[in-house]
This record gives sequence, structure tokens and C-alpha cells, in this order.
Amino acid sequence: MVIRRLVAPRIDFGALRRELKLPEDFPPAAQRDADRVAATGPKLPSRDRTDVPFVTIDPPTSMDLDQAMYLSRRGGGHRVLYAIADVSAFVAPGSALETETWVRGQTVYLPDGRVPLHPPVLSEDAASLLPDRVRPAVVWTIDLDAEGSTTGVSLERAVVRSRAKLDYPSMAAGSLPEPIALLPEIGARLIERGLARGAIDLPLPAQEVEQVDGGWELRLVAPTPIEQYNAQISLLTGVAAAEIMLRGGIGLLRTMPAPEPAAIDRLRTAATALGIDWPAGAAPGRVIDAVDAGTPRGAAFLGHAAELMRGAGYTAFDGTVPEMTGHGGVAAPYAHVTAPLRRLADRYATEACLALHEGTEVPSWVRQALPRLPAVMTGTDRVAGGAERAAVDLAEAVLLEGRIGERFEASVLEVDPPREGRPRRGLVALDEPAVRARCEGDGLVPGERVSVRLTEADPVRRKVAFATAPAPGAA
Repeated sequence: MVIRRLVAPRIDFGALRRELKLPEDFPPAAQRDADRVAATGPKLPSRDRTDVPFVTIDPPTSMDLDQAMYLSRRGGGHRVLYAIADVSAFVAPGSALETETWVRGQTVYLPDGRVPLHPPVLSEDAASLLPDRVRPAVVWTIDLDAEGSTTGVSLERAVVRSRAKLDYPSMAAGSLPEPIALLPEIGARLIERGLARGAIDLPLPAQEVEQVDGGWELRLVAPTPIEQYNAQISLLTGVAAAEIMLRGGIGLLRTMPAPEPAAIDRLRTAATALGIDWPAGAAPGRVIDAVDAGTPRGAAFLGHAAELMRGAGYTAFDGTVPEMTGHGGVAAPYAHVTAPLRRLADRYATEACLALHEGTEVPSWVRQALPRLPAVMTGTDRVAGGAERAAVDLAEAVLLEGRIGERFEASVLEVDPPREGRPRRGLVALDEPAVRARCEGDGLVPGERVSVRLTEADPVRRKVAFATAPAPGAA
């Protein structure tokens, strides 16, 4: 759902690409590898699952389609068939293309285009699960009982054929087609199971910069229920993958510490100050799930809750299971395996799962790669996150350039601890345009409404700042 929007006529993201040292074209040898396998086609697995009416569901403009699903009833529960693009069918170990994917680590998204992990001839064509194309995939079969508990998991290489490329906006606005008609039922059940075990999900609206006719649009977009349900299928698969690798004693986990008791205490204090109900004995995830992110106090509370979700990383192991195996947000061991077109780690974790499930040796090229992946993924996570934040910062500054001194209505999201000799400071979210920025001055109280005045909007420094403003007519 679009909450707020404003259009800027001109924004140049080229300097940002150069500052972040994002790669441009693929090296000739890597591009040749991709062109060759795209032209000749990979060796296809013998297992044929083209009879399954898989469909994909993604943002409307996405072409790098990693995942397709088909959901059905099974007894009193459900069966989830989840096809994941088989990138290993296209990227040979030791090839120039594989070497370049290690340089990139993951696809980086900018408003004027993506910096892909794989050449588009693969990621947006030959390896993508586009509709009505026969594609190699790794198909996960996950059976659930009536409560949503996993009762069986299998995976195999197979050829598949997606029937339709669905998108979130159209699915949120209408009825779901038969292959994913059960998604709300299954997704809601999985969310409830997650909350019961202590999972935490932060449904924070995201600032997005998108190209529109005549310029660029800055939007604040809240996740739709269908997106949240779809994410549950990916989480379900990631938990299943982690269990396979932990049983086999080798793999790559996505880990995050459980929230510190002190952080939960601080969140409980914030809830009291903001008037957020925290029933006795309720876990943080339950409280967060009940909060309306569209209200000023709800948004402020969720901003505080982000403190619970710190310290995420990757943990590789071979032979000895690591001390920390869990993910504090998922409240279970978890692994990334569902986005191999866009994320390097997923391909290697998937290969480990396949070998362990089949009872064969994990390939040596996978075993050798696992210890190196945490550092590479941590570094590229930092680049991708920095690119996303910098693009929004630039859009905010361009949108507000020339409006110094104007007043805006805003909600206070958070306030910094007081420091002697320094004005009170915090973070505010404007009603219009969809800007979040630093603000200083009196009257900053988390969750409260405030009038602010724009004091700085510098596109070169990508900086926007505000100061609290007295009410009109105030002395």
C-alpha cells in the first residue's frame, strides 16, 4: 500500500555507483561463460515436474525469478512444492563466471537499475523461472500438519515450467489463482507457529525510490499481507535447510543472537511511554505483531523494536556444529537457500542440502567455499544496505532542495539520549513527502506529533535536517 508520494524530476545516481565502487559490465570471460550456457542450455535433470502448475509471485518489474510454488491440501494439513532456480546448472565451479560472482556477492538494487550477481542473460532469462519456459530447478517438497508443523521434507533436481508470473499488487487486490489459493491459510498458520516459538517480525514501511513518467517518486510502502505470507514459505524452506545441514554436520547458516534481556526491557519501557499494550507474559513478537505501524506511536515503537534484530551474520561449519546455530528473528536455525539468482551463499547451501539429503558426499568445491562465504556475504550485505540508504538519502535531498525554511508536519520516531550542551535530537517522519530525517529542538517526544522546519537539504552531501518549529501564532 502506498502511503505517501512525491515526484522529483531529476536524480542522477551515477555518482553513487562510483562512490560505492559498484561493478559495471561483467568481465569478458565471465560474460562469455554466461552467453555460452544460455545459448546451448544446461544439462537438464532427468526428473520431470513440468506437470506441476507452479507460479511465481514477485514485484511487478522483477525478471530475476528465483522461486515458484504450488500449494495443495494433504490430509488435514498441506503440501508445499517450492521450486528454486538451479543456478549451479549454469555456473561451473572454477569458471570465470563463478569467480566474478564472488566479487559481487549479491545483486545490489538502485532506483535506476540493478547491479546483478549474474549476467542478465542468465538471471533475467535463461536461469529465471519465467512463465512457459522449461527450467532446471531444485524442488523442495515440505509437508505440514494441521497446526503447520513440518512432518516431511525432501528435495531434488527437476525440470519445471511456471504457468504465470504473478505480482504482489494484483494479488493483493484480487482473488488468488488455484496454485497459491492456500497461501493466506498456510502463511497465517506459519506466522502463528513462529510467534508461538518466539519469532519476531518487524513490518516496517520501507522508503522506496522508483522511476515514473517525468521523474522519480519517493514512496513509503508498507508490506502487504500477501508479501508477508509469501515470505513465510521462504522462511519455512530456510528452516528445513538448516535442519538438514545441522544433522549432516556441514553447511552455512544465517545466524543472529536472540534479543538481549536488556533490549527487551528497554522496549517494554518504550511501550509504556508510548501507550502500547504489553500483556503480562507476552513475548516481544506477539506485542510487535499487534502494533499498527501506520500510527505515529506504532511507528515509533517499531523503531525501538529494531534494536532486537542486531548481529545478523553467516556461520559456516564442517564437522563441528557451531555454538550458535539459531536466528533470533526466526527463533530457530535458519539458512538462505531460496534466492540463488540474487545471493551467492544460497547456491552453496543448496548444494550441501542436496548432497546430504541424497546421502552423497558434499562436493569439494562447496566444502572449500563454505568457510569463505561469511566474510564475503557480510561485506556485500554492507554494500547493498549502504546503496539502498544512500539512494533514499539522495532522493530526499533532491525533493526538498529549495524548500529551506518551510514547515512540515511530522511524527517523532525516536529521541537520542540527552547530552549536556547539545540540543535535543531525534528522528522524525514527515507526513508529506515520505522523508525520515534528523531533527533537533524542543518538543521531541517519541510517538508525538510535531511541526518541524527544514534547515538543510544538500544533494551533494545527501543530507536533510530539520528543527522543531513553534505552532503558528505562538509567541
